[in-house]
Amino acid sequence: MRKQLISVLLALAATGGLAACTPNNGTGQPSSTPGATSASPGTSSPGTSSPGASSPGTGTPSTGTPGAPTPGSTPPDAVTTVPAPAPPSASPLPSGLGAGDAELSITVKASKDGKAVNYTLVCKAGAPMAESQHPNAAAACTALKNNAAIVNAAAPPKGISCTQQYGGPQVAIVTGEVNGTPVETSFALRDGCQIGAWNAAKDILGAAGGAL
Repeated sequence: MRKQLISVLLALAATGGLAACTPNNGTGQPSSTPGATSASPGTSSPGTSSPGASSPGTGTPSTGTPGAPTPGSTPPDAVTTVPAPAPPSASPLPSGLGAGDAELSITVKASKDGKAVNYTLVCKAGAPMAESQHPNAAAACTALKNNAAIVNAAAPPKGISCTQQYGGPQVAIVTGEVNGTPVETSFALRDGCQIGAWNAAKDILGAAGGAL
């Protein structure tokens, strides 16, 4: 009986010693076993990848060279091959009395490769202006007011062929504007129609044109 009492007392003493050695963490629960590691919130387990991260050894897909032009677009420094629009062609001037306004540059040559004689003709309401450098500006402005069509390109009358006659190697060019209409006409003496157009415009072509 005495031995049993001693055994009970030793067991109680051992139990009280273990309780005294175990720390209280304030929650009523025993602390974790020494040596165990708890994972921090939000961290992944060893060997696992975070969502969205690429696996080791794989690269991000290439999106093209930085600064490269978008397919189908023209680089800003590219040379364009689109031709410039052609200038509007001169329309024939109507025959008969007109406003008499003109700004013309006139070139007459004794031959295609000959020395050029240049005139400037500026008219307002059929009268020459001070800018004119023409040997007979008054006669030229009057001729344009009476019939601006004399500076149209030569054309054969309907149903009539031009006579095959040669008047000489002389050539003339008239460019500018008459009554707000662009003018760009070449004169020559290669056949009867062109000779007639030259004679009609002789006051415009000046002294060189009238003397040929």
